Amino acid sequence: MADTTQTSVTGQSDASTPKPKSFLAALDLDLRLLGMVGAFVLLCLIFNVFTDGRFLTPRNIFNLTIQTVSVAIMATGMVFVIVTRHIDLSVGSLLATCAAVMAVTQTQILPGTFGLPLGHPAIWILAIIAGVIVGALIGAFHGWLVGYLGIPAFIVTLGGLLVWRNVAWFITDGQTIGPLDETFKMIGGIGGTLGTFWSWVFGFASVVAVLFMIWASRRRKLSHDFPVKPLWAECAIAGIASAAILGFVAILNAYQVPERVLARSFAARGQEMPEGYTAGYGLPLSVLLLIVVAVAMTVIAQRTRLGRYIFATGGNPDAAELSGINTRLLTVKIFAIMGMLCALAAAVASARLGFSTNDIGTLDELRVIAAAVIGGTALAGGVGTIYGAILGALIMQSLQSGMAMVGVDAPLQNIVVGAVLVAAVLIDIIYRRRVGD
Repeated sequence: MADTTQTSVTGQSDASTPKPKSFLAALDLDLRLLGMVGAFVLLCLIFNVFTDGRFLTPRNIFNLTIQTVSVAIMATGMVFVIVTRHIDLSVGSLLATCAAVMAVTQTQILPGTFGLPLGHPAIWILAIIAGVIVGALIGAFHGWLVGYLGIPAFIVTLGGLLVWRNVAWFITDGQTIGPLDETFKMIGGIGGTLGTFWSWVFGFASVVAVLFMIWASRRRKLSHDFPVKPLWAECAIAGIASAAILGFVAILNAYQVPERVLARSFAARGQEMPEGYTAGYGLPLSVLLLIVVAVAMTVIAQRTRLGRYIFATGGNPDAAELSGINTRLLTVKIFAIMGMLCALAAAVASARLGFSTNDIGTLDELRVIAAAVIGGTALAGGVGTIYGAILGALIMQSLQSGMAMVGVDAPLQNIVVGAVLVAAVLIDIIYRRRVGD
């Protein structure tokens, strides 16, 4: 039955559509994604030359992934916000408030009120739950102001930028709160990794999942008589994706734990480190969290009614409302999701520092919006991808990290980041004019 359907589809394709003229056309890849990947590779090669080969070392790539996670998590939520033609300028301040709540919860409220000292197994869980609840409530409040009271999102979140930054200051009395729970700190820092063995297990499991999704997608299209790519093109995409996943794991596993750290670890267990023993860090837990968030947000965007409503509203708000979509409630849900993602980003950022500081998340709103726009999210609404936003965050962090390694002053780094944001919007406008979108 499947063979018959495929023959029929192939026959229709031969009759009604021209054959692919090139390898890239046959792969049917997103040209904008290819452009971003090309820009990222070019950026890495340039910085690698100017840093005498230090930029593309396993150590720097490991650090780059950890530094990207916080902004990337928020950028996935900013895609939904921008797709529906809104903006959120308060994400950095909201991150600071959630970080303050989680820090005070685990260092003051739980030990003082409930008698749970630092190190208790429930501390990090309760702290994150408290932060996520606060983030969701603040985000929903923003959404209510925008959706039901009709206040422009720009004004609401601009006010939120000032309000929540100073609310965080009052929560902590303007002091740095810490040290945080040791288990909690594993979420964001170098101390929380899977190790080489479990990183390989995760990598091969991811490859199997990707191959299954490609096979399932092709089978689903054939069952509905939709055109499909040539089999060799599907195999090429599967091979590229598998190589990218396993290559990423191999690079992270190549970053070796310093010998003195291993010696302390063995000494803490009352053991002597074997001669010549080495170990790699592997996949950080924060990156694992980002992957989980990315998969969940992609499923929401592509497989759920909420995702369809978000993109339908962004494409044409009036038509979406006339078709029965409750766009006001949808706005509340989108900003609530953004608030929860800010809380997760706050957990990663404060865990990486080991403290909650007053300036945590400063200028993150610029980085998050830039990541989403560079990743292909249209400010006009209706268009955006989760993987594009994550790649945009990686480009932004690579740009800043590379400039820091080269020795560019911090003010000039911000000037370059701002210029890149404007250039990304300009390129997006030119691209849309050419494709007639």
